[in-house]
Amino acid sequence: MKQKFFAGLFSILSVGALSAQEQEPEQEKKLYLKGNALLIPIGVINIAAEKQLSEKYTLQGDILVSPWKSFAGHEFQYYSVSIEGRYYFNKAFNHWYVGANLAASAFNLQKWNYWKEAPYVNDRGEIYNKANLYQKGYSLIIGVTGGYQFQLSDRWNMDIYAGIGTSQDFYKGYDRESGKRYDMAQKYNKSGEILPYRGGIMISYQIK
Repeated sequence: MKQKFFAGLFSILSVGALSAQEQEPEQEKKLYLKGNALLIPIGVINIAAEKQLSEKYTLQGDILVSPWKSFAGHEFQYYSVSIEGRYYFNKAFNHWYVGANLAASAFNLQKWNYWKEAPYVNDRGEIYNKANLYQKGYSLIIGVTGGYQFQLSDRWNMDIYAGIGTSQDFYKGYDRESGKRYDMAQKYNKSGEILPYRGGIMISYQIK
């Protein structure tokens, strides 16, 4: 049900964006390049390009790279690409907007609920230390974004946003000390959850 809600919203915004682009008279469309200032201090790269489609619709593509094999003692390699259709209530790149986002990611990380030491017993009765377990796999995510963008100067904008969505995860679990899989799945474990998965403060520069 939740997946259908997110998929429906994504379809509505996508159709609206295409329709608006077809009806809009030919005119100069703006293009912004942007970077997430909130993630730079921790060495995570998140860059994007946002292209105007019509008076109120834009299309954004972005990539996120977290190259850390170890961050504060935890695996934290995460790579994602996403595409997002946005609708601005005022006009493109100006004030409040909502968006529909589709993302794919690959990861090699330790889930937050495995950070503390505790016994983990699998179905074979084998006992592991949770703090030594990590997960490797990929995710497909569909979600919604809300944000506020405003002008800093002639060509510079600030974009503050956050997003939530449904994530379908496919992963294998490993023990850091032995290198063995701690889970019982033959191939991939599968899980689905609703979670906040994107957000930040983008500094944008207009190149067109």
